[in-house]
Formats: sequence, C-alpha cells, structure tokens
Amino acid sequence: MTTMILADRTEILRPVGITPLLTTVQLMALYGVSNWTVNQWVQAGCPLEPTVFRGRRFNLPQVRRWMAVQAQGGIPCEQ
Repeated sequence: MTTMILADRTEILRPVGITPLLTTVQLMALYGVSNWTVNQWVQAGCPLEPTVFRGRRFNLPQVRRWMAVQAQGGIPCEQ
C-alpha cells in the first residue's frame, strides 16, 4: 500500500465534494506547531469535525478560514 500525501487525497476526493479530514498530528505537521498550540486553537474556537470515535479531526479549509479571521483580530472576513 502506498502512502498518499494530503494533496493527492484532496485531488482524488474533490470530484465528489469531500475534503479529507486531518488528525491533530497532521495539523501539527502542516503548521509546524506543537500539540499544546493545537489545543489552544481548539479552546479559542478552531472548528472541529465530529467523529464517532475518540479523537479530533480538522477540515483544513474551515481551519484556514478560522485562522484568517483570527489574523484580522477576530473580525469575520467577507465571503
């Protein structure tokens, strides 16, 4: 079995309108931050996707939108 990177999975799922969900470890690696930082983001309102098992999953486009709002001082940007 080959390992696919996020960009590969995104392209495969794009035609059906699905975005791959990231684990905490994947989000940490993507942004180069620690688990503590991701926990702080979650406490500050970073969006999570519900799961039926223990753990968290993150929808990258939603996280990026949330981060853009945070960068503007918490003021939602026009979409």
